[in-house]
Amino acid sequence: MASKLMVVIPCYNEEEVLPETSKRLVKKMADLEKKGLITPDSRVLLVNDGSRDRTWEMICELHKENPLFEGVKLSRNRGHQNALLAGLMTAKGRCDVSISMDADLQDDMDAMDRFLEKYEEGCDIVYGVRNKRDTDTFFKRETALMFYRLMKALGVDITFNHADYRLMSNRALEALSQIEEVNLFLRGLAPLVGFQSDVVYYDRSERFAGESKYPFKKMLAFAIDGITSFSVKPLRLITTVGLVIFVVSLLMLLYALISWITGNAVLGWTSTLASIWMIGGIQLLCMGVIGEYIGKIYNETKRRPRFIIERYLNDRGDDPVVDKR
Repeated sequence: MASKLMVVIPCYNEEEVLPETSKRLVKKMADLEKKGLITPDSRVLLVNDGSRDRTWEMICELHKENPLFEGVKLSRNRGHQNALLAGLMTAKGRCDVSISMDADLQDDMDAMDRFLEKYEEGCDIVYGVRNKRDTDTFFKRETALMFYRLMKALGVDITFNHADYRLMSNRALEALSQIEEVNLFLRGLAPLVGFQSDVVYYDRSERFAGESKYPFKKMLAFAIDGITSFSVKPLRLITTVGLVIFVVSLLMLLYALISWITGNAVLGWTSTLASIWMIGGIQLLCMGVIGEYIGKIYNETKRRPRFIIERYLNDRGDDPVVDKR
């Protein structure tokens, strides 16, 4: 049975790749419709995340040329996760199923067929999982693997080698909308939604054009957000470290007393200096971890909108709107 599909694509400075992406999407959507997997009123929703190049102008042109394309313009840059959420929440209620993907053509569009087949089999969420990471550098490949292993060790339900290429039914989008936290990590939030899920494996390609929007600094911040948003184990680890240091300090006190009793009370400055630096470093590290969690609490309590939609290009035309969520 054909379903109304909304393909949600966050865009940030994508003027180099958008012409090719749109061309391939037109062909792919036509193929899916021909196969009877989607309805003729299915759409592609392009979300402009405060781009500084001609991305929004190109989205407007695509919308004028082909009703297949719709556009959402955020009031300012809010980051990939917020832009993706803005698109998903815009699609909610206007489609049977959504598929989110990046604009850089690294995600294999042919996997969408299998996504929709899994949906027809009863899956509300389907994760696109990379077969291998040959297109990544050694550093990125190993750090990504470390991140996934760490998340698993911390008890986070996350799918290895899955980014944000996924299918979500409208029911799953409705459930996702009930999660109102400000610190977004959609790869971790999607499993929290529940419902029946499955995976589709695909080969990831090289970026077609432009530069990666996730340099090391952003990747590190993204990883920290993921860890601190879904696990309190780092806080518990601090307690464990504190207990270990307390036990070690008691042993050192006992050693100092024995040394004083036996007349060997003159100790070298090296051990004293090393102990001060070690304990001081551990204290600062623990304060940093606690501070990260306090910062998360601070952001959550302010309840600022995760995104603000300035304009929405759809079948009704160009709607200047102010939608805060």
